[in-house]
Amino acid sequence: MTLSDQAVVVLVEPDPAAKARKAQAMAERWRSGAIAESGQATPPDRPARPARPELLPPRLMPKRGRAQTLAGRIALLHALAHIELNAIDLACDLIARFGALFPRGFGDDWTMVAAEEALHFTLLSTRLAEFGAAYGDLPAHDGLWQAATETSDDALARLAVVPLVLEARGLDVTPPMIASLRKAGDEQSAAVLARLYDDEIGHVAVGRRWFDWLCGARGLEPVATWQALVRRHFRNGLKRPFNAEARSRAGLAPPFYEPLAGG
Repeated sequence: MTLSDQAVVVLVEPDPAAKARKAQAMAERWRSGAIAESGQATPPDRPARPARPELLPPRLMPKRGRAQTLAGRIALLHALAHIELNAIDLACDLIARFGALFPRGFGDDWTMVAAEEALHFTLLSTRLAEFGAAYGDLPAHDGLWQAATETSDDALARLAVVPLVLEARGLDVTPPMIASLRKAGDEQSAAVLARLYDDEIGHVAVGRRWFDWLCGARGLEPVATWQALVRRHFRNGLKRPFNAEARSRAGLAPPFYEPLAGG
């Protein structure tokens, strides 16, 4: 079985906990050499999902309560668990769909990302269980796979939008979430989010590294190319405020993203 085949195994697994375990096993088998070839496979149009949570259009999602309430903290952790579950599949879809275009280091990086997203989902699920809740108890946003569908035919567009727009946005919004949890006295949940935040800086950096590599292979200038791809595939513009310090650590200097910022 090639790495791309194994990534499809993760994508077609409907059970979230099993999906996380399979993503971590894939990464370990790749690191150990048990999987030796990147290969190329055809991933499903959409990853398999459990019967719950109910998936709603973004406009129909109920507003989350404040982190000062237990219900608000559960809703926040549930929403983040859903994002991390999608992030496992986004990494695996990238491997299966586009891995053959890249050198072996691409598999090294993106299996690591998939494994870390799986860990994040597990940490959030464990914290939900400590509150007497579980992933699936609340409805979830069904717009997260839209970026994958929009960029399914171009690796450069996928790298431009998923790690360098969507994950980079996580760097902006996570520190205020951590602060709100600490204000509520929930240091355990804050510690989980702090782990996610640190890892996501590395994920954005991985995205920038392979975006630049592919631009080089195609003879393209990275900054202008990224801005053009984002204008084409992510039409809402980028939202301020930006976490310039974390973005810079990930390789995104302000001239890269500021020209696309809205008010």
